[in-house]
Amino acid sequence: MCGIVGLLLKRPELQGQLGELMVPMLIGMSDRGPDSAGMAVFTPPLPEGRCKISLYAGLTSAGDAYDWAALVAALDAALQVDATLAAHGNQAVVTLSGPSDPAKAWVLAHDARLHVMSAGQRIELYKDIGTPAQVAQRYAFGGLKGSHLVGHTRMATESAVTPDRAHPFTAGQDFCLVHNGSLSNPNEVRRMLEPRGIRFDTDNDTEAACRFLEWRLREGDELPMALQKAFEVLDGFYTFLMGTPTALALIRDPFACKPAVVAETDDYVAIASEFRSLAHLPGVKHARVFEPAPEQMYVWTL
Repeated sequence: MCGIVGLLLKRPELQGQLGELMVPMLIGMSDRGPDSAGMAVFTPPLPEGRCKISLYAGLTSAGDAYDWAALVAALDAALQVDATLAAHGNQAVVTLSGPSDPAKAWVLAHDARLHVMSAGQRIELYKDIGTPAQVAQRYAFGGLKGSHLVGHTRMATESAVTPDRAHPFTAGQDFCLVHNGSLSNPNEVRRMLEPRGIRFDTDNDTEAACRFLEWRLREGDELPMALQKAFEVLDGFYTFLMGTPTALALIRDPFACKPAVVAETDDYVAIASEFRSLAHLPGVKHARVFEPAPEQMYVWTL
């Protein structure tokens, strides 16, 4: 099962409505994925020389409140990165100067409860267990602003229901992936990639797909070539929706048995596993609505 949603706004004046338009799309996929939900939003780029990392704190009890301010103060003192904070309960986005890798390494060494979910100049990522409506309310998805975003609702079939196993997964800088389907060979992919220095955080089969693309992009492939090689290696059924700093990209496996529908107007491109998540969008009655073809890459850019 699982539900995929994506939205790219073509007109900058609409970017303040991104989250408002997306929340009904995400909730519309609740029957396909009641276990967890997540959202990766792409905001305007930070000034040159600054980046941001999205963090999740695995708390020991429901009453815990993580001290994000203390973390940022310690990070700033250790690395002199001029860090600032936007906290959202047990998740936070930290903006800092310099490259993200030293800060990510420091955070992981500083506190074993912390998980780094994304890094880049544009991407912010939020994901957690609970129904899509619960997660959307918890992290105020309706207030998100930006040019495009990727969302997912999960029905866990191959690994535990935990925040780190929720989608989206990320690779490198400003890249995320969500998946509807099932891979039959994720452990084979893991055994191939780990000796090549690719690090895995979970046993989720979607992470195996994301790490494969991470490896190919690291080796110099552009995304279309990386995805073409994925067709040769990844075995199973899948619809992948990916976010980059300036685009959404979609592919389906050669059998295309997992549903997907696209609605495109002069104002937006909207993607979902089912049309019901698109029906509320303005002007959708006049949109070009179609089902993506199998084994074909679709890219929509700003």
